Amino acid sequence: MKITGYHCLRTYRDWGRPVGDVNGFIDSGLTEVPIVVIETDEGITGVGLGSDYGVDDIFPAIEGADPRAVTALYDRMLAHVFKAGHGGATFGGIGTLDAALWDLKAKIAGEPLWRLLGAGDRFVPGYASGLDIALGDEELAALYGSMAERGFTAGKLKGGRDVDADIRRLGIIAEQLAANTARPALMLDSNESWNLKQAVRYVTAIEARLDLTWIEEPLRRWDAAGHARLSSSIRAAVATGENLTGLEQYTPLFDNRAVDIVQAGAVWGVTHFLRVAYAAHSRTLPISPVGLTANPAVGHAAASVPNHLSAEVQSLDAPVGVTIDEHYADGGIVLGDEPGAGVTIDERAIAADQRSAPWITAAGPHVRSQRAGLRLVAEDPGEVIR
Repeated sequence: MKITGYHCLRTYRDWGRPVGDVNGFIDSGLTEVPIVVIETDEGITGVGLGSDYGVDDIFPAIEGADPRAVTALYDRMLAHVFKAGHGGATFGGIGTLDAALWDLKAKIAGEPLWRLLGAGDRFVPGYASGLDIALGDEELAALYGSMAERGFTAGKLKGGRDVDADIRRLGIIAEQLAANTARPALMLDSNESWNLKQAVRYVTAIEARLDLTWIEEPLRRWDAAGHARLSSSIRAAVATGENLTGLEQYTPLFDNRAVDIVQAGAVWGVTHFLRVAYAAHSRTLPISPVGLTANPAVGHAAASVPNHLSAEVQSLDAPVGVTIDEHYADGGIVLGDEPGAGVTIDERAIAADQRSAPWITAAGPHVRSQRAGLRLVAEDPGEVIR
């Protein structure tokens, strides 16, 4: 069998609510979903969700190859962009092609991906995460109430600007999840918006009132020394890593004992997740994939590693024209039996319902605030660009 071609599609997800974080939010609740389909000479196709950035330039690295050699092809893609480097957005294109290759490999074997990867159980423990910074308190309660109905016992709030508001809103999440446990796990994600001492003061204030399970991305992703100092200064675990593009970028965090919960972004693909998971396992650290809505295949990989802690569940619905063989129950993801990653694409439905829904807008969460980490007070009355 040989890889003969590929094609890209664009659909969108309707979240049904504004989504974002401390850096900004998408008020419409519509976001784009790129899809890459790898074609073979035997008619079997592999589907990857995530990013199509740079795919035209990366694809020649795998064209004509046997798609079953997934890990070798992953390294071939990294080598193909050697001079320019694989970091950043290029890593997203590699990750989506990688997810499509794993989907293909499992389809060829006639097995669901979780089984092919060696998992013994189709259940993936998860936590609720609403990308919820723009929601009012009543909307927040309703969202986490719906997650509680599916058995979730842990929730993550987007915050980092108003400590009193974050304490109140974490309490709202706890009230909803208390239907399933007397002590819900509560996490706060500040999306790299603080400097070190801001983080210490902010988390300490929360911990005076609540038991915080982890603080996520408190500092810039590369600040290993700062994360290490923060971890030793607070009770909560420090979680980070979702924006690191390559296993080598984790080395400073590991060497400095700067991370307590190792995270990997689902958008970066299956092979990346597996390598990070085993590197973390060698250091007796748990792994937690972020954003499985962007790449469902990583949920299958999470089921297969020995140190998986909990996976981020941001939405219970699939993008337009996409069907995913999984459901949510008992506080996690129950993977299905369809061969591959369980993703089915209806190209006609996608073509019939096209909407422009970019993540990267000036007011959105993918654009960093200019004064992040450089404020004397947490509240932002509105940034002025001069």
